[in-house]
Amino acid sequence: MKRCIVFSTLLFFLASPHAFAQPVTPTTPIVGSGASFPFQIYSIWFLLFNRDNKGIEVRYTAKGSGGGIRDFQAHKVDFAASDAAMSDEEIAQVKEGVQLLPMTAGEVVLAYNLDGIDELKLSRQVYSDIFLGKIKQWNDPAITHTNPDVTLPEQDITVVTRADSSGTTYVFTKHLSAISQQFNRGPGYGKKVHWPAELKRMESKINAGVASTIKQTPGAIGYIDFGFAQLMHLSTASLENKNGYFIHPGLESGQAALAEAMIPEDMIVRLTDPDGDKSYPITTYTWMVFYKHYNDPKKAEAIRRMIAFYLDFGQKLSYRFGYIPLPQNVVEKVKIASATIR
Repeated sequence: MKRCIVFSTLLFFLASPHAFAQPVTPTTPIVGSGASFPFQIYSIWFLLFNRDNKGIEVRYTAKGSGGGIRDFQAHKVDFAASDAAMSDEEIAQVKEGVQLLPMTAGEVVLAYNLDGIDELKLSRQVYSDIFLGKIKQWNDPAITHTNPDVTLPEQDITVVTRADSSGTTYVFTKHLSAISQQFNRGPGYGKKVHWPAELKRMESKINAGVASTIKQTPGAIGYIDFGFAQLMHLSTASLENKNGYFIHPGLESGQAALAEAMIPEDMIVRLTDPDGDKSYPITTYTWMVFYKHYNDPKKAEAIRRMIAFYLDFGQKLSYRFGYIPLPQNVVEKVKIASATIR
């Protein structure tokens, strides 16, 4: 039903007339690549922007945050998208300068495949231990303790992780490293990590691949963005947050987490373990990455127009596709920062 509502909404917007500025030029391509985490909302934004700006065509390949950053550094694209903000070392390699802009936000959820079980609570210790390979079966006492009214099967846990260099992996492992000293010692955090050998594990590329693998694998659990979990009709666990409350992912719990974060001047904010009774514990901004200086002034102008569209009309669509609209104070900061793109 949710999927039908989403696509009905999309058809409504595609059929609706909008009065936007005239095209910059008959042929202004804007090419990007990177994160799959925000791909559902980005693909809608690109489609609508292209429709209303006939002289500009945005093309985007979802290949994972790491691939997008590599393309950006190699000047193969006009912009990248990443769930992991570029490091100072990565930025230093780009002579044109780099402007990171948070464009939307979302939640990394633990989606699972357990027949007949639609509600599941996982404590911080439990979901850390699952991805450390210390908890191997669904009826482990540590899981049943927080789910006394659920009959959990005597079934092996299959963990599904990303096969590619992934910002979603970075966000998830950064969180696990913040709440588990053992996880911080190893695997640690990064866009790609060495998972414990004792894990019964499968891997897939991009968020859509992980979601499909979970759906096809009884007993599976994996980390994906909330939007893909909704699209694939996957069950998602309520996770224990920093204040000890079990919180289900959704618009309100994501907004509560964002409310705890201050945006610095460089636009890089990391919500590794947000405070707040109602905050979902794995919430993140996701960035688009631009050069500060482009050789073509018309392309720079088109990019600024594109950003303005996403900050205005685009944010109104975010929640319909499982993402969190930027708070208004963040929108204003991003508008100011985007003026550095020339």
